[in-house]
Amino acid sequence: MPNPAEPTDFDPDAFLVVPARTFEDLRIGEVFRAPSRTLTDAHAAAFQTVSADNHPVHYDAEWARKHGHSAPVVHGLQVLAFTAPGATLFPHFIGEVFISFLELSCTFLAEVHSGDTLYPALTITGLEPKGSTGIVVTAATIHNQRGELVLSGQHKYLLRCQ
Repeated sequence: MPNPAEPTDFDPDAFLVVPARTFEDLRIGEVFRAPSRTLTDAHAAAFQTVSADNHPVHYDAEWARKHGHSAPVVHGLQVLAFTAPGATLFPHFIGEVFISFLELSCTFLAEVHSGDTLYPALTITGLEPKGSTGIVVTAATIHNQRGELVLSGQHKYLLRCQ
């Protein structure tokens, strides 16, 4: 029986969630999903505290109804945050070749309310080699529990090539 106090062949640097890949290993059409999440009033309140966004559309049910909303609306930036690449397995797949998050854009297509469940995904739509680096372009999407697309956007990441 091995002595737990003795060194082993274990290498923490080789302890990966998934085998790391390179820019050249990525393929257009690959999808990286994030776990679904149901938003609660507590999530909205926490984001309101962090963002300092105190517009009543986000917390006053009567104000929201009076202005044509069925309920307070979750902050758009909070919804956008669900597309963070780190919420998916994408950073694990690209391992040490990640250099930077270059840009993002999005369109908010439908309101999100407390109680909605969100299903975020990143789909590779472009791979642009640039010498010793490459740009990965992804479509960022979020659907709700009714299958409605509530956010559509794009991310770009800079990776090292091998």
